[in-house]
Amino acid sequence: MGAFTEKQEALVNSSWEAFKGNIPQYSVVFYTSILEKAPAAKNLFSFLANGVDPTNPKLTAHAESLFGLVRDSAAQLRANGAVVADAALGSIHSQKGVNDSQFLVVKEALLKTLKEAVGDKWTDELSTALELAYDELAAAIKKAYA
Repeated sequence: MGAFTEKQEALVNSSWEAFKGNIPQYSVVFYTSILEKAPAAKNLFSFLANGVDPTNPKLTAHAESLFGLVRDSAAQLRANGAVVADAALGSIHSQKGVNDSQFLVVKEALLKTLKEAVGDKWTDELSTALELAYDELAAAIKKAYA
């Protein structure tokens, strides 16, 4: 991977801002997309026990946290050329048994959600920047598995 550029970071940040514009709505898009592709993923998220409920603060908080981590990954890539994940993040994903195919489902749901959030501002360049940031975050989480 070449250096993560200032423009790529700005693109990721712009998608984060669009997501923040309606976190409850985009959280529903995100988790609905995950469950459509991988219904068993419901068991990985305690807050999905009663389905995708936009009024559930845990659902929106988790989505906000994940999307924020992708934004933070872009910043780390730009500043340091690498992403480092907190050991606790690796530990919880390891305990839940999150595997590569599940990381891929989340990535696809994230891209779908952000594509909806940014609307006509979606570009291949934005998609690439998001994919790089997410892929590096996922790799860092897996590296932090305890």
